[in-house]
Amino acid sequence: MSQGYRVAILGATGAVGTELLQILEERHFPIAELRLLASPRSAGQTLTFAGETLTIQEATPTAFHGLDIVLASAGGSTSKALAEAIVAAGAVMIDNSSAFRMDPTVPLVVPEVNPEAAAHHQGIIANPNCTTILMAIALWPLQQRHPIRRIVVSTYQSASGAGARAMAEVQEQSRAILAGQPAVAEVLPYPLAFNLFPHNSPLTESGYCEEELKMLNESRKIFGLPDLKLTATCVRVPVLRAHSEAINIEFTEPFSVAEAREAIAAAPGARLLEDWDRNYFPMPIEASGEDDVLVGRIRQDLSEPNALELWICGDQIRKGAALNAVQIAELLVDRQWLRSPALTH
Repeated sequence: MSQGYRVAILGATGAVGTELLQILEERHFPIAELRLLASPRSAGQTLTFAGETLTIQEATPTAFHGLDIVLASAGGSTSKALAEAIVAAGAVMIDNSSAFRMDPTVPLVVPEVNPEAAAHHQGIIANPNCTTILMAIALWPLQQRHPIRRIVVSTYQSASGAGARAMAEVQEQSRAILAGQPAVAEVLPYPLAFNLFPHNSPLTESGYCEEELKMLNESRKIFGLPDLKLTATCVRVPVLRAHSEAINIEFTEPFSVAEAREAIAAAPGARLLEDWDRNYFPMPIEASGEDDVLVGRIRQDLSEPNALELWICGDQIRKGAALNAVQIAELLVDRQWLRSPALTH
């Protein structure tokens, strides 16, 4: 680490934090200094980056001095508590929590969809919700050809969306059930192994949970379509990693399946995966560890001539969180939208 930018990972020991570390190394992000920040209980632990052993520091308001970029994935309360200190230090916080997503002064960015929004940041850029990011990658190339009128989406969300401890809990529950023992739920509200349940984010007066409303409100903001009609049903399923979504899209006019396939096959961040002879389409086991959102089973809605159906799978920890954040950082660097110059030696 001798030339580049001064970067911190806030929440370095979590599932997304460790993935951020890996992706920064994989993509050769230009780093002059890397600080790993976490809670007091994690301070003093070490992680490895590019062959170097780095010691985790406590995330305090004074820990951000001299930084260019802070990749934050420590939860909404931590982001809110430290945002002022990060911005005051001259850094840009790319925040993976929901704390600032709907703030009208904070850009909500998927680089393949609305990169220009990042230019208008005031020190904070929000990373969208994982299910929203994956859906946006698949639908934006279609929206560019024929305007979308309404979206009906059902999600099949893996344990990874609830963090590393939830993933470990599902594995332990599976071992217990196979051994004839009861499955104990401590991280998630109910046993997830060999089970599924509606997403456990708080319910609202509308009857929708917060996760479902995130998909509505965030999609409107990212696409720049304040009147976009969208209804979502979010479900937690016994998959370790990678989310899946069944999406029905109604357009303002007919949209041929062939044109839709062509648009998605050419779209950045998406990979068309279909083999109709084998009944082979995207699966979370194949999306895990992949950067692209896998899209397939594109078909005409038999009940509505202006609608298409499709199925997607995407890695929630990568494109649904860490990769999108790093891509935003790359965007800031490439277009010189940072708040301070790079540190070079």
